[in-house]
Amino acid sequence: MRQPVKKSTFFLLLGVLSFSPHSHSQAEGSVQDFILYENIEQADVQPGESTTLQGMNIYEDGHFTFVDEDIMWSSTNEDVARVDQDGHITWTGRPGKTYIEASNGNHEDRIVLQNGERTKIIKQTDDRHKLIDNAIAGMTIEEMVGQMLMPDFRTWGKENVTEMPPGIEQLIKNYHLGGVIFFGENIKTPAQATELIADYQAASEKYAMLTTIDQEGGLVNRLQAGTSMPGNMALGAGNDLGMSSKVGRVIGAELESLGFNMNMAPSMDVNNNPDNPVIGIRSFGEDPSLVANHGVAFMEGMQESGVAVTAKHFPGHGDTDIDSHVGSPKISHDRNRLYNVELYPFQSVMDHDVDAIMTAHVTLPEIDSSTFEGTESLIPATLSDKVITGLMREEMGYDGVIFTDSLKMNAISSHHPPVDAAIHAVQAGSDIVLMPVDVEEVAEGMINAVHQDVISEERMKESVARILELKLKRGIVKEEHPLPSEEKVAQAEDTLASEEHLEIERQAAKQGITVVKNENQTLPLNLREDELVVVIGNELIDGLSSAITAHHPNVETMALPENGQLNGIQWEKICQASHVIVGTYTSDYESRQSNHPQMEIVRRIQADIEGPLITVGIRNPYDIMAYANTDVYLAQYGFARANFEATASILFGEIDSVGRLPVTIPSLEGGVLYKEGHGLSNRE
Repeated sequence: MRQPVKKSTFFLLLGVLSFSPHSHSQAEGSVQDFILYENIEQADVQPGESTTLQGMNIYEDGHFTFVDEDIMWSSTNEDVARVDQDGHITWTGRPGKTYIEASNGNHEDRIVLQNGERTKIIKQTDDRHKLIDNAIAGMTIEEMVGQMLMPDFRTWGKENVTEMPPGIEQLIKNYHLGGVIFFGENIKTPAQATELIADYQAASEKYAMLTTIDQEGGLVNRLQAGTSMPGNMALGAGNDLGMSSKVGRVIGAELESLGFNMNMAPSMDVNNNPDNPVIGIRSFGEDPSLVANHGVAFMEGMQESGVAVTAKHFPGHGDTDIDSHVGSPKISHDRNRLYNVELYPFQSVMDHDVDAIMTAHVTLPEIDSSTFEGTESLIPATLSDKVITGLMREEMGYDGVIFTDSLKMNAISSHHPPVDAAIHAVQAGSDIVLMPVDVEEVAEGMINAVHQDVISEERMKESVARILELKLKRGIVKEEHPLPSEEKVAQAEDTLASEEHLEIERQAAKQGITVVKNENQTLPLNLREDELVVVIGNELIDGLSSAITAHHPNVETMALPENGQLNGIQWEKICQASHVIVGTYTSDYESRQSNHPQMEIVRRIQADIEGPLITVGIRNPYDIMAYANTDVYLAQYGFARANFEATASILFGEIDSVGRLPVTIPSLEGGVLYKEGHGLSNRE
């Protein structure tokens, strides 16, 4: 059975009172009931070889906590199953039925265990187990607003937040914040990250916080420890659904070990625009079915680790050439195209029980052609009732949690002040406001909006119900007796970058490398020790060079200056080399143009050397557009150590290449250079 939650570290705060007029302490009120978590509707009860039941205290205002001390456990039929005083079940293997009973001394609950052809846990659900309605009935407006806010605290007083400052702790208490998103600035070491996340949970007085991060793998890796899994496009190129599931499971396990309970991944965008500046290799590819299948596999692997999943960026940011961090991208396709391409992967994850979806600040004139007041600028999906409520909720049937993308992004902040942006997002149907510009101002503004009926109380309750549903389903519940700090840190250090995880990282990277071109059977390389290999590049070239040096001792590395000019001595070395390997790195339209200094130097090398030119697109597979006459071209889709090592293994024939392009590479003339699905063996 998936455990509801693993205990997190936090310091017990006794008698701490909030100074906010909107707040009251958890100390107010007493335990009104005690139930088993497995009896509630949201709990996913799947018996296994190791099953441990979880007790919950229910308080008079309806809030609930996990409790695992001072519980009396018993089995009415130990011939079928026994239970120890930690709630751990031992099946005897004999057929029959037993009640497992648990009591905190004042209240008790029980659940049925049955063994026959297979073991079953049968819920004993009644009104006392319907936690959400009772919890919302006991919430203040302030508490409901708090559940709907997820700020980031990257810095505090111009310092990176790597420890909990008193000011943030007080904000959490004052405004009952329901979640927080972490960034690289917040993470230094496993021990530090574990302590910080635990301190956030400790600061929340009643409901556990959603502790989330963008850990997609590939281009977006926020953690400073653990594996650096290849990104989505590498997984799409490998096209092994089992591997995508394993990668999701590993990322989830490493996040969970630190105390994260949610991930802002995977990206479900269909990347069919080579000029896309923000998605690119964050997408599995250009085929909506491939994106859907790998997205579902990745999601289910992560959920298996106990971490909630957020699919993004609805309705799809793949066919855009503007970054919504700086502008307002538009998707102008008709409804039929949207359903068959952009929306298809999102419908798939909706149908497979995705926990949450993040919206994008892109405009959809086919769905909503309205504009910001007094301007000609279209309203983006994040603030559109027609997109969020009309399209997502009503047409596509999604009833899970909806996040905004960051409200600090220019596509929103350039048109709306912070409070207005948050209010419009909630009115449109979003449940959680991500990264409001000023959390205090936005919280007070939303509270006032409810009191003034600008946002209805019923609308708030709908969102809070979805948020609590998610938290209960994934076992994100406040713990009364969390693990000691040293135990939690030890668990994290054992999990992060374990040998099992590193092997999955290596295999995923190897499957993704795509041999796009191999003229004259240049690969695999079979070199004498005295043959010189020159490795050239401007970005991250040391990673490629180190990986090649592990296979061949005579390697010289040349780092290109920004202007792409090499001196005479360097040219002499290049012409002496038996093989020249150039790694190009592009991140946007401008950097992959044929007149970019990086690309011009590749073509000049091609013209001047007698031996073969081997090129590697370190990040984007589209780099070959600028130097189509290269002899060999490999698409790597990422720049982690495992990516470079996989490329070197392909170059020297240590492994066979199996990757296939998950995107079409166009020619500069507007035709097709290589079709999606193309890929060669490194042995032919």
